Amino acid sequence: MKYMILTYGSQQDYDGMGGKATDKPAWSAEEFAAMGAFMEQFNKDLEESGELVETRGLVAPVHTRRLGSQGGVPVVTDGPYAETEEVLAGYWVVECESFDRATEIAAGLASCPGPDFVAATAYADVRPIAESRAELDL
Repeated sequence: MKYMILTYGSQQDYDGMGGKATDKPAWSAEEFAAMGAFMEQFNKDLEESGELVETRGLVAPVHTRRLGSQGGVPVVTDGPYAETEEVLAGYWVVECESFDRATEIAAGLASCPGPDFVAATAYADVRPIAESRAELDL
């Protein structure tokens, strides 16, 4: 079965990784490099196990557009959004034997290096992917 592992961040998180302090401290170049090296190895290990289907990191929320509808007319809003601080930051699609294995894979992200204040609030979601309408559990 396929599962999606989703990670989240805020514009402030992206600013901090880029070396800009906000109400959170800026990351050092060494912290950012360590995170990058961890992610590269994490992805390589999943490739080698044959469980990685796809992975992507997403650019900062400031480069986002949200589309809605008002009276049947599309409405476009540029990000970031005041109504939500955290947005999808990246994802992995894995194909593995069970929900427990997908959860184990996601738990490995807890070892990602970075500032302590980031680790204190970091989380990931693991969700099964429906391959057909019949698989939707409503």
